[in-house]
Amino acid sequence: MLTNKQLSELRSQLLQEKHELEERFKLNDHYDLSKGHAHESVGELSSYDNHPGDEGTELYEREKDIALNEHSEYELHNIDKALEAMANGTYGKCVECGKEIPEERLEAIPTTLFCKEHSPDQTISEDRPVEEQVILSSSLGNFNFDDEKNEHVGFDDEDSWQAVAEWGTSESPSDLYNPPDNYNDMYINSDENVGYVEDFENFVGNDMYGKNTKYYPNPEYDKYTEELDEEGIMTTFGDLPAYEHDPYVEEDDDE
Repeated sequence: MLTNKQLSELRSQLLQEKHELEERFKLNDHYDLSKGHAHESVGELSSYDNHPGDEGTELYEREKDIALNEHSEYELHNIDKALEAMANGTYGKCVECGKEIPEERLEAIPTTLFCKEHSPDQTISEDRPVEEQVILSSSLGNFNFDDEKNEHVGFDDEDSWQAVAEWGTSESPSDLYNPPDNYNDMYINSDENVGYVEDFENFVGNDMYGKNTKYYPNPEYDKYTEELDEEGIMTTFGDLPAYEHDPYVEEDDDE
């Protein structure tokens, strides 16, 4: 049971905290949230001539102000509830179970109306940012350039690294066992196709129904055929002699 002196000291502490919060709201105008748009707080009329990076900074600051304002309002709400409980003579007892709240807990958290066992603030939220789902859905945790078994066509962390590394890394040819001939090939899997899987996708196509397949001669086609001629094969996925014609096409019965 709290003594009158302890209760008076706690009331004075709560009133002081309430006064400080109200003064803070008055001075910063609720973190400038009373204004219609973040531009008003920085004297801007439009986003048209602003750099996207500056816009991102203003958005971050606005989100931070909202979070700080909600936290301060939550503190003020708890103070009012605690002062109301003091006026009703119920302060110091848990509103959930009715047991006495330890003095040490009230001294540490004078706004509390719950004992430790029934405090609503001990619940850990399971809500996570939606961005984490995107990150975890990739191959994060299995970052292995040689892992062909779990390879998928989505843009994962490996693709992210390659997209950045193609602009240059801190490595030099002397750092590699088999150095490439070009600095543009310094990153892992630099020869990997981007936007397509098979090389012949650069010069073949068909209509919207999947028929009338044609090939369109271009530098990629010439390079592809030259490589096949050097190896003496017809396709990269079949080791067939070049003299065989249409080996995968069954002859019609009429021929």
